Amino acid sequence: MSAAVIIPARYASTRFPGKPLHLIAGKPLVQHVWERCQLCRNVGTIVIATDDDRIADAARGFGARVCLTSPHHQSGTDRIAEAARTLPDATHVINVQGDEPLISPALVDELAARMSADPAIGMITAVHPLRDPALLDNPNIVKCVMSRDGRALYFSRSRIPYPRSAHPGLTHWRHMGIYGFSRVFLERFVSWEPSPLEMTEALEQLRALENGAPIHVVVTDHDSPGIDTPEQAREVEELITRRLRE
Repeated sequence: MSAAVIIPARYASTRFPGKPLHLIAGKPLVQHVWERCQLCRNVGTIVIATDDDRIADAARGFGARVCLTSPHHQSGTDRIAEAARTLPDATHVINVQGDEPLISPALVDELAARMSADPAIGMITAVHPLRDPALLDNPNIVKCVMSRDGRALYFSRSRIPYPRSAHPGLTHWRHMGIYGFSRVFLERFVSWEPSPLEMTEALEQLRALENGAPIHVVVTDHDSPGIDTPEQAREVEELITRRLRE
């Protein structure tokens, strides 16, 4: 198996325009993500996929490999698929979101290792325990419910499951913005039309579930906060700054 990491970076974010270039502790956000991926051991090539020359120029400036993609993609996975076609030797692709500057290299490596060990895995992602009750009804926090054998049953921006009655064995899971694909499955995924559940929740992983494709889930204790707003960027910058001082 040969795994590549592709980091999608789009300039025209609705809630946070120019987010990949937003400076955090003196570096563009996307550079933090790229530097974390550079620490991975189970992946080879790392590519930043973008449709914007400003992001491409900045990425080349800090030494990243860049793939300029179409500005007309409907989803980040479509952008990933285009970039993957420039990497013919990659049998698997790991999509690391460009707004997670604290992504765990060990988690990326684990997804690569799981796919290498089981050729039947077409798509894999990760969750961690959601321990803050205040986040359960936050639509910016994506929740996941799983089967006992570690496959995703559903993802939602709403609280799932609905707490009609308490159960001591229930754990709430927060979905993390990382996906692994086999090359074959990735091409199949982007050939499907966006699905009703996907468009309703604005969660493209639901396209796989609606088409009957299993999504394997890795459980981790690592919490990698994503950045969707300038306020969240300030919170993450404070966290990174504290770590640099330690």
